[in-house]
Amino acid sequence: MPEKTDITQLLNKAQAGDKNALDELLPIVYQELRRVAGNQLKTERDNHTLQATALVHEAYLRLLDQHTIDWRNRAHFFGLAAEMMRRILVNYAVERKSQKRGDGITRIALDDAVSYANDEREMDLVLLDENLKRLAEFDADAAKIVELRFFGGLPIEETAEVLGVSPSTVTREWRMAKSWLKAQF
Repeated sequence: MPEKTDITQLLNKAQAGDKNALDELLPIVYQELRRVAGNQLKTERDNHTLQATALVHEAYLRLLDQHTIDWRNRAHFFGLAAEMMRRILVNYAVERKSQKRGDGITRIALDDAVSYANDEREMDLVLLDENLKRLAEFDADAAKIVELRFFGGLPIEETAEVLGVSPSTVTREWRMAKSWLKAQF
């Protein structure tokens, strides 16, 4: 993986209108986005029809379509990618659920990102999204931390960088958010 500054420089060039920078950026970030998407999709049901490649491409296209974003750095880019992937997965789950009239619930296992010790419970992705929205009503930072860590696969340090807070703040908010989510399920 290239240095963080390489990605930041390419993002800045792309924002300034350099189309070549976008061509250089995709191969650099593709593997990391694919890893994040793969981690999300491996917790989905076995017959899930959305593939990691399609999720990455859709998220990347949506990111490039964001003309008003001031790309700060690599962590910011991957933070927004996490948000895009969350939206895509939730929209997909909602669409599938409505097609199946309720018995097509998309379930995800809470892996290391939102696990509670060795608890292997599953939850409805749409319900997770609804609970994150509720959490955001009283603690937007905690909800964003869950989104960045769970949907984006960002470590504590990069999550802190995206949010502009200390790693200890992220750790504290992360513990609170996991506890709150556990109480909702």
